[in-house]
Amino acid sequence: MKIAILGYGKMGKAIEEVALSRNHEIVVKINDENLADFTQDNLRQADVAIEFTGPHSAFENVKQCMLWKIPVVCGSTGWLQRLEEIRSLCISNNTGFIYASNFSVGVNIFFELNKRLAALMNTQKEYEVRVEEIHHTQKKDSPSGTAITLAEQIIENIDRKKSWVNHISDNTDELEIISERTDPAPGTHKVIYTSPVDDIEIIHTAHSRKGFALGAVLAAEFLMGRKGVFSMKDVLKF
Repeated sequence: MKIAILGYGKMGKAIEEVALSRNHEIVVKINDENLADFTQDNLRQADVAIEFTGPHSAFENVKQCMLWKIPVVCGSTGWLQRLEEIRSLCISNNTGFIYASNFSVGVNIFFELNKRLAALMNTQKEYEVRVEEIHHTQKKDSPSGTAITLAEQIIENIDRKKSWVNHISDNTDELEIISERTDPAPGTHKVIYTSPVDDIEIIHTAHSRKGFALGAVLAAEFLMGRKGVFSMKDVLKF
């Protein structure tokens, strides 16, 4: 498979390493220093583009790929207010698209555990719940996309939680997401339920970027030759 990498920072380089180890070819690498190479002719060398830039560039990058009919795997967070526009473009241009707030296989299993635990805790009103996340200081968005996904899953399953906030709150309708930025920290996410008698925690800790990179390459392998909008649940067959 021929891959275009949009965003050749630490994550892009990790994706390149994993892709090459799985016998794929990197045909295009775009970063801030060679934006002029982000052209239709260059991108059409690739079977799939993998996009990991940032919240200020992701939408335009993915939009252009959709218009060029280039399938895209996108892991950039912080731009999801425009996600429906991309989904519509994907369908109207008959191409393929996968977005995930986190491509790690372990995190996607963690998401499923989080939903199940939240459903069990819906009737256990003595438990208060919060989300905590720790990332490196270069992370561009706060809270993380993964933390937002966890929070939204909890809100969908626990009736007493109506919205999330990224600070400590005295409003019991609000779900706290507490963010910390420290180095080095590839990423830790905790969901903590606290009652007067005990605590229940589920935790995912990333040891490196390799798990995220592997998941993104697995998603690209899945997307090759497919048309439509997919998720990691499709990739992992949950």
